[in-house]
Amino acid sequence: MGKTKAEAVLVTGGAGYIGSHAVRELVKAGRRVLVLDNLVYGHRAAVDRAAELIVGEVGDAVLVADLFARQRITAVVHFAAYAYVGESVQEPAKYYRNNMAAPLALFDAMRAHGCSRFIFSSTCATYGNPVKIPMDEQHPQQPINPYGRSKRMLEQVLEDYDHAYGLKSVRLRYFNACGAAEDGALGEDHHPETHVVPRVLMAARGELDKVQVFGTDYATPDGTCIRDYIHVEDLADAHVKALQHLEAGKDSLSCNLGTGRGVSVKELIEFAAAVTGQRIPVEFCARRAGDPPELVADPRLAAKVLGWKARRPEVRHALETAWRWMNGPGGGRYPK
Repeated sequence: MGKTKAEAVLVTGGAGYIGSHAVRELVKAGRRVLVLDNLVYGHRAAVDRAAELIVGEVGDAVLVADLFARQRITAVVHFAAYAYVGESVQEPAKYYRNNMAAPLALFDAMRAHGCSRFIFSSTCATYGNPVKIPMDEQHPQQPINPYGRSKRMLEQVLEDYDHAYGLKSVRLRYFNACGAAEDGALGEDHHPETHVVPRVLMAARGELDKVQVFGTDYATPDGTCIRDYIHVEDLADAHVKALQHLEAGKDSLSCNLGTGRGVSVKELIEFAAAVTGQRIPVEFCARRAGDPPELVADPRLAAKVLGWKARRPEVRHALETAWRWMNGPGGGRYPK
């Protein structure tokens, strides 16, 4: 008889920015990790060497069913999603198909093989425009774009699957992910790059002529948008704690992942200039449609229920780690 496979955690989208950091944290915690990623936005080189990479689609029902049949998968940590807000407005079908419909094949395989633990990479975009700051989990969920709606829809699917089938889940609503691994081994490498932290640092390096700041007339202390920046390794740690929560037989829940501190765009640029020692050219532009003035998490539920809190709450530290990644041997890029 063949040797029985050890229990494994399946991480979808585990070659992406946040997923790769979570895979590394799970490996450190002694887990056997399988990564399912189509490598459209992910990078093979970002996957921890101790993990097994399967290249494929979450929505490929045959592949996913075969994977569950061959492996002893006891939990799924789900990162596989498209995440460009502007693109979601232009191509909503792409977002609903990938972010909401494709995971149903995954749920079918989980149910067929008795796997009932699911950690979901959700987003504060499910809340839409804030009606109060900070935003707790009881804040109304009124997403304002197809990206946020696709994530909210999957949250609702998970709530229904818990009620009907006992599929337990933790829905983690991120605020602004940023930074890189402390040792410089992993970081952010998107094409195109739309996130503000790497774009500010790219301007510091001269890769961009300038950073555009959209809106200087918001009702905030310096007129620019305020965001809650959460370090990517803190996010990774939260996924391990969420998995432990379900393994302890506890209930499903949704919770915010943030620091509870707001930083304006102008402040972010000032911190980046101090970290890099470079002047950062800025172009002040009109507001963008759909940008709320302020998004700040109330993260107390995660502390109470998961025993998690941000251990790297200073945005300056996140900038330092991102700058280290960008100036490391790979220059902030993974090998092709």
